[in-house]
Amino acid sequence: MAMEEKNKIGVYICHCGSNISDYVDVEKVREEVAKIKHVSISKTTMFACADATQNEIVQDIQENDLDAIVVASCSPKLHLDTFKNVAERAGLNPYNYVQINIREQCSWAHSDKPVQATEKAIQLVKSGIARVGYSEALIKTKISAENVVVVIGAGVSGMRSAIELADLGSYVYLIEREYFVGGRVSQWGELFTTNETGKEIISRLYHKLMEYKNITLFTGAEIISSTGTVGNFDIQVKIRPRYIKPGCKVDPEKLQKVIDACPVEIPDVFNFNLTTCKAIYKNFESEFPEIPAIDPDHCTRCGECEKLCDDIDLGQQDEFVNIKAGAILINTGYDPYEPKTGEFGYKEIENVITLPQLKRLIELSGEELIYKNKKIQNIGYIYCVGSRQKDGENKYCSRYCCTSTIYTSIVIKNKYKNIHNYHFDKSIRTYGKLELLYREASENGDVFLQFWDEDPPVVSRNGNGTVVSIKDMLTNGKELEVDCDLVVLVTGMVPRQDNKIADILKAPIGRDKFFNEIHPKLRPVETVIDGVLISGACQGPKNISESLKSSLSAASKANSLVKKGEIELKPTIAFIDKNACVWCDECMKACPFDAIIKVQSNGKDVAEIVEAKCKGGGMCLPVCPENAINLKGYTDNEMEAMITALAD
Repeated sequence: MAMEEKNKIGVYICHCGSNISDYVDVEKVREEVAKIKHVSISKTTMFACADATQNEIVQDIQENDLDAIVVASCSPKLHLDTFKNVAERAGLNPYNYVQINIREQCSWAHSDKPVQATEKAIQLVKSGIARVGYSEALIKTKISAENVVVVIGAGVSGMRSAIELADLGSYVYLIEREYFVGGRVSQWGELFTTNETGKEIISRLYHKLMEYKNITLFTGAEIISSTGTVGNFDIQVKIRPRYIKPGCKVDPEKLQKVIDACPVEIPDVFNFNLTTCKAIYKNFESEFPEIPAIDPDHCTRCGECEKLCDDIDLGQQDEFVNIKAGAILINTGYDPYEPKTGEFGYKEIENVITLPQLKRLIELSGEELIYKNKKIQNIGYIYCVGSRQKDGENKYCSRYCCTSTIYTSIVIKNKYKNIHNYHFDKSIRTYGKLELLYREASENGDVFLQFWDEDPPVVSRNGNGTVVSIKDMLTNGKELEVDCDLVVLVTGMVPRQDNKIADILKAPIGRDKFFNEIHPKLRPVETVIDGVLISGACQGPKNISESLKSSLSAASKANSLVKKGEIELKPTIAFIDKNACVWCDECMKACPFDAIIKVQSNGKDVAEIVEAKCKGGGMCLPVCPENAINLKGYTDNEMEAMITALAD
């Protein structure tokens, strides 16, 4: 639609409280843009996003028959959808609306030069008016959607997501790569604030999960391919055999005899290699599913287990399942940071372990805390190992570590007598009500010593013992030495080391290597791939409570996508002038979403947009040598009109 066809444009300039009006003369901006042809209404408002102002804009559109509006306010990231909804409520196509940013890009950027800021604001608003003159009334595309959600990862977050989705009426496929559900939480004993154990939580969630007929659980399974788009993903899942027949109900005594007969002994990763296990195993009695599994990477096929149990079948093969799903929810969790050899003496001094190892050691110990056949009396905890690294990769805070460490020290104090805890920290971050745990540890007699970033503690041998040396910030740099029977490295969270799912689903990864959401506040569980959502610790460090809240949010969002049986797609996508296209392949190479394919049209090869995949990113536009690609809502006419207005 050409500029002259927009005869009635409404312009609204926001004070944003005083964020804009303190530096931009909004009344002068209003007066100047009111002079522009086709501007029927020009107003200032204290808060454009306020309900009262929204209702006023709706009334203006209806009473004055406006055919386009421009709102000059804050970043479109915050309120683009707000004013699109205003336009729709008034009966105006939402794509005949343009938002101009005069806060971040003008008043805040030029707060020291208010006169120039005002002039810039005038030009910016003029450019918005020029653009909206060429705007088109775009219609959203609707596609069918399967009311099926695939949840990847059956830790607490994944299981809780699956239960919520099932309650909301979606069919759920819950896919777990390991043979047993529970993720990291299954490895922990008592958990802070609830005093429940990880086993109890996993047991409760699993039994709840099994009550639903619209949940199918696959363990020992992983996604190996995914095609299609939101609403209609085609997913192939590979399920590794357990080499145990599905109906097996091995009684504990018989299982133990089978395990004892296995000649293969390997480090037990469930116990962080503190112990060993056999190639046929269960991690603990209540682990689910209750069927044991055989590790195919270490089993020698000696047949000793088959002699003792008819339910063992070493001839089982991989199975492949095809699933059609409307949405995918990634809930793959995290890995504990693995210190480098020599980092604070790790793997060089035998009594240096990590916090996850200590937590398993507590579960494995009896009435006394024993490590390497030595009774433990003095424990030193070195914080922020693998987090808040000034010169390392992991500059972020893992958030849960301080609380987890302090709670573990409290558990140790309660379970074992006469143990002394020494905490070597940069600063303690037991945020919220968890500060009460820090107070309890202090009242228990725990000693807290603080070090500077550039001067961390040093762990060294002293004869048969181990010494932690520190320049204590709290005593103005006094050099202190603490003899420790056990040195515990408080390790943070890092992304899963084996993260093939990111490549398969093309899910975006942030600078911290965790999965990346669109916006941490406005769209906290959505990714730029429509229909692919994230939650839990796979998107960043979280404690269990935070992970569960995240998983419920993601489940709600996934269900809202697929429950109606159809999905509306944004119309701001690329389109091809097939007469101009000569198929050079450059646009397809540039698109990160595989949204461009080659087709035949009028006897020649041309590009075509797969509408359900296109994100309107525009990377295909500048690489086209024939200028055969344009972007709906951001056409050349619109952009050139803005540039011309700014240049005047």
